[in-house]
Amino acid sequence: MKSRKFNMTTIQEIRSKAMALPATERASLAHDLILSLDDAAVFELSPEQETEIQRRLEMVRRETAQGRSAAGVFADIKAKYA
Repeated sequence: MKSRKFNMTTIQEIRSKAMALPATERASLAHDLILSLDDAAVFELSPEQETEIQRRLEMVRRETAQGRSAAGVFADIKAKYA
């Protein structure tokens, strides 16, 4: 893959447009970007991980996913490891 130089404005524009996408499209884009990295083997997912990602993505699409606040997640982590 050829490296292209982008200025920060271009990257910020891409990021801004990406963040405006619906959650399912952002998840798909994030997955594709990770897979596109030169050292993709570092990020290779097991079949079980791929299955879990697809299961969760389908829950988001069906609008049955139940999220948690970041504050709650971080509080749980802090309580567990503090």
